[in-house]
Amino acid sequence: MVKSVLVTGANGFVGSHVLEALQQLDDVHVIAACRDRRKLPPGFTGEVREGDLRDHDYRKTLVEDVNVLCHAAAWTSLWGHRQESHDLYLQPTLALIDAARTAGVQRFVNTSTTSAAAPKRSTDPMSRGIPRPFWPHLCNVVAIEDALREGAGPRFQVVNLRLGIFAGQRYALGILPILTPRLKTHLVPWVAGGRTSLPIVDGRDIGQAFALAAMRDGLADYECFNILGSEVPTVRDVITLLSEEFHLPRPHFNVPFAIAYPFAWLMEKLDSIVPWEPLVTRSIIHLMEEVNANNVKAERLLGYHPAYLWQEAVRLQMQEMQVRQTQPMSMARPVE
Repeated sequence: MVKSVLVTGANGFVGSHVLEALQQLDDVHVIAACRDRRKLPPGFTGEVREGDLRDHDYRKTLVEDVNVLCHAAAWTSLWGHRQESHDLYLQPTLALIDAARTAGVQRFVNTSTTSAAAPKRSTDPMSRGIPRPFWPHLCNVVAIEDALREGAGPRFQVVNLRLGIFAGQRYALGILPILTPRLKTHLVPWVAGGRTSLPIVDGRDIGQAFALAAMRDGLADYECFNILGSEVPTVRDVITLLSEEFHLPRPHFNVPFAIAYPFAWLMEKLDSIVPWEPLVTRSIIHLMEEVNANNVKAERLLGYHPAYLWQEAVRLQMQEMQVRQTQPMSMARPVE
């Protein structure tokens, strides 16, 4: 039986990789939801449903005759921008969930992040997310997880994918575009010696995970998985690679988390009187905290086996950034 699988945010980093993975499967009718079909990956041959997720009529027609919905669309921000995240991400996503349930979509595969979990509970992907008041967008990610958890059932299965740090081709907002210009200032310190993990995952592995989540039988009404790369480097490992291969300066001093968070708070407060974005924010420090997530559950129930090393993903993204990123990337942007 052919399954119709809809991918929102098909123009973006996650969505484009999901499209490529789904197109390799038999018995799948792939539908790309996007705002501009001209930006779809070259070679895409599936159906296209073009429009804006904020449009009620578009949402209603978008989910017609769909078996599985892979939600990869987002507007994201690493700090601030509370209202934009609410209007451009939270509200359209909650409305899309309602439309999908009403239309009889059987499974909703959601994009989340390992950062949603409390650091000490991140090994368990079923643990509830912890809102961080200093990071409004992450609060909205957690709110969507909660809505999906509460609304899941036999007729509306939910698979929540807590993804690691994005890296690879067709990058969008992520740690590398934010970190690299800041390293050049020579003002960024090691936090906790750079010994905490940075769970990088290649876009191609993300695509594989979504394809498995869309098609795998035998899952519970609500399932959640951590999706990481084949190895998890430390922050020091990543910055060392950036220094040795791309000639970025390494931090010159070290601070503990107990100092890093107040310093980041101060940088945020200064934002209103300086013409540039903060050097560091509490959300960036949060990303540096230890994440003890692993792929054990995803390997066991989904058959997920990441194929790409973090070094390769970083190199691909850095090479692309050298061509495309001519100025520091904004910390808030659509990733659809």
